Amino acid sequence: MKEEDIRRAVRDRYGSIARTGSIGCGCGCGDAGTLGATVGADSQTIGQAIGYSGMELGAVPEGTNLGLGCGNPTSLASLKPGETVLDLGSGAGFDCFLAARAVGPGGRVIGVDMTPDMVERARRAARAGGYDNVEFRLGEIEALPVADSSVDVVISNCVLNLSPHRERVFGEIARVLKPGGRVMISDLISPLPTPDYLLESEEALVGCLPVQQDEYLEGLRKGGLQNVEIVEEKAYPVDLLTADPAVQEFLAAHPEEGDGALAFMASIRSGLIRGWKAGPTPSAP
Repeated sequence: MKEEDIRRAVRDRYGSIARTGSIGCGCGCGDAGTLGATVGADSQTIGQAIGYSGMELGAVPEGTNLGLGCGNPTSLASLKPGETVLDLGSGAGFDCFLAARAVGPGGRVIGVDMTPDMVERARRAARAGGYDNVEFRLGEIEALPVADSSVDVVISNCVLNLSPHRERVFGEIARVLKPGGRVMISDLISPLPTPDYLLESEEALVGCLPVQQDEYLEGLRKGGLQNVEIVEEKAYPVDLLTADPAVQEFLAAHPEEGDGALAFMASIRSGLIRGWKAGPTPSAP
């Protein structure tokens, strides 16, 4: 698929989610013993399944948890008061509002999303909640509207897997981070490469496709980061993937690929990936 076709498909899908407030792909990973029950569940249940506490879920503005993540990147980012945090693909602002509480009034949080409806939804929530230290910018994560060396921490939650040019995103992360700054990404990964027939499917691309984990780690290193590692990973239940409308549409349209697609889905994991920009020797959280 062409790059612009991918962007259009992603923008259309997530714009619809923003306008309706419905739960999106439901990308949720955590204790495999509890996740089978989350198919069709509300965003609160999914949020707890992917690693958010009840306190965290209750601390954000209503309507910002749309069930679109696959982990909790703020949980291991070790955010400190006064830091500047950038969230790539910030959606309705859920992780931004959690980060804002961690960095306090002396800190700053910037969310960047390419979907106008998501940005507007997040801005409304910020105004209603009085989040003066949070702002949302319309832009693409491959060309961030953020100054060089201006951010202490970059976070992202199940977004980079949707990018048609992740190598640009990795370079942008390194560009905007201050020397010694860190990144904590929650995303879908697999030890296997994604089959070509899935990469050519619009339905699959806007759903929950993973990135081959070696490619992910090496891409961050080539982009300019160091000490890159997967710090946590959890199995991704196939029933959550097959509950995704985009995946269902693909399987219905390509019955001959069903068994292979399901086997590939079984290899998918939710990973928390961490790295640093060269600078003062970082102390591990």
